[in-house]
Order: sequence, then C-alpha cells, then structure tokens
Amino acid sequence: MTRIRIAVDAMGGDRAPDEIVAGALQAVDEVGVDIVLVGPDATLRALLPEGEPPAGVTIVDAPDVIGMHDDAAASVRTRAESSIVRSAEIVRDGRADVMVGAGNTGATMAAALLRMGRIRGIARPAIAVPIPRPGGVPQLLVDGGATVDCSPEWLVQFAAMGRAYARVRLGIDDPSIGLLSNGEEPGKGDDLRKQTFALLKGTPGFVGNVEGRELMSAWPDVIVTDGFTGNVALKSLEGAVRRVADLVFGVLGRDELEDAARVVAPALLEVAGDLDPDNTGGALLLGVNGVCVISHGSSSARAVVNAVRLGRDCAAAGIVDRLKESIGRAG
Repeated sequence: MTRIRIAVDAMGGDRAPDEIVAGALQAVDEVGVDIVLVGPDATLRALLPEGEPPAGVTIVDAPDVIGMHDDAAASVRTRAESSIVRSAEIVRDGRADVMVGAGNTGATMAAALLRMGRIRGIARPAIAVPIPRPGGVPQLLVDGGATVDCSPEWLVQFAAMGRAYARVRLGIDDPSIGLLSNGEEPGKGDDLRKQTFALLKGTPGFVGNVEGRELMSAWPDVIVTDGFTGNVALKSLEGAVRRVADLVFGVLGRDELEDAARVVAPALLEVAGDLDPDNTGGALLLGVNGVCVISHGSSSARAVVNAVRLGRDCAAAGIVDRLKESIGRAG
C-alpha cells in the first residue's frame, strides 16, 4: 500500500525550523508517512543527520519565508518561492496528499485556497477547530477565523461541512449542530444569526441557537459561526482556561496545601493534558480542494507529529470527497 505523503512547511511557526523538522522526522515512523520538508535547502540540511534526508524524507527547496506579520494575501500572490506556497503547490500537483503549516494562518489559508482551489459549490473556506472536551471526543467550532464576514448561505455550508467532518474525524454518526448566538431562543441574534437560523431550521442535526457557555460542553457536537465571532470566542476561551489553570496551580503551590496538592495535582495534570493544543495538532481547513492542516503558531515537535497524524487520517478517510458529497446533498 502506498504511504501517504505530507508536505510540511518547515519554516512556519514560532519555533521553526528546529521543532518543525524534529516533529516531521519523528512522524515518519510514529505516524507511518513519508514527509516532504519544504524550506531553504541549506537550512533544512543543517538540521538533518549527516546533512542528508533519512528514509521517507525528501526536501523541496523554497528559499523564501512568509513571516507571521507579513500581509497574507499579497505575500502569497507575489512570493511564489516561499515555503508555504510551495507546500500548497506540491499538494495541488499530486506530489503530496496533505500540507501542514504552523506559520502565518492567513498565508497558509490563502496558499491553499489560491493553489488548490475551492471545492465546487463552496463559496468560502472555514477552519474546523477542535475544542477539547475532557474525557470525550472534541467539539468542533466552524469557522475559527478563515472567513470573517459571512452571509447566511455560507454559514449553512459551514454547517454541512462541519457535520461531515464530525462524522469522519470524530466518529459521530449523527452530529448535532448549534448556531452560536447571544441567546438560545429562536429570534435571538443579529440579522446574520436570524437569517441563518431560518435557513438551518429543519435541516438534519440542527438543534437551534447555542450560547458561548456551550463551548467545551457535551452538546452540541458542532458549533457554527462566522470567522470573526469564532476567532474571538476561541481566544477568549483559551485565555480563560489559562487564567483558571494559573489560579488553581497557584493555590495548590502554597506551603500549607502541600499534602492536598500531592493528591490532587496528578488528576489535574491528566485533565490539563486533554486541554493541551499540542495533543490536538491542528485544525482542518474545510472547503479547499485538498487536505490542509493549520497548526498553532507555537507548535512543538509533538504538535507537528499530531498535525501530521490528523492530515494522514483525513487523507486516508477521503475527507475532500466526503465534503463534496455533503455539499451536494445540502444543495
């Protein structure tokens, strides 16, 4: 059986290229894939054993790097030799099955969109962000920031893609879908929410409006919103979780609570592992005609391994074809 090939933007991320390359090399054996490292040839060879790619690894030279603060759209259009653009082209040309990038999110998305193209019938892409639910499968938030300004029809497409992805990735037979709003009652929300609710009403899996407090809860499986609101919700949730963790571990660090900490800390650390984004690896960009995994900017080697694993699973499951089918049914 032919091994799945993953193109990794070795220069993307706060800890690139060292951690990205280290994770990509680990993934060859741990995940069982072939890796295409994309970046400046000399830079990448300096990080490889004896300066040569090991078995299962190839290098594609890309001398330019789009930074985290560069203009995404302009850079992708004008810097064809950048590592993220080359990664997308490798997938487009069939030389890899998946692209993984931990760098500039806008540039990663733009490169995938402009080089791979959209799935027919999809107006705009969306990022499906897994939100951990301790002790259970993750919840999906769609969109996590790909399309800031949305129409109701686009949100309906996000719901269809999110539902299909939840089936494939999370193994949920009949995923529930909620529309993020400022109240659960029908009629709540701004014009976008009200119009979207009317379009989604009666569609399979739709359970109505949900509030932000349902993030990380057992219900629903997929939360749909525009990219602006979704990104704000994600960053707010991330900040709140960090503050609570700092507070809890700060209290347990007091001398008078040493005995209690010895008992409680292991259980808390186990739960904290469920919330660690490195264990998730990344988010899938839905709607492009190829598999694109967007990993977080501070990705460690472990995060890269898990991002590669996500990409492999999505490619093996034929996620792009499944999304095409979902849009055909929704249409």
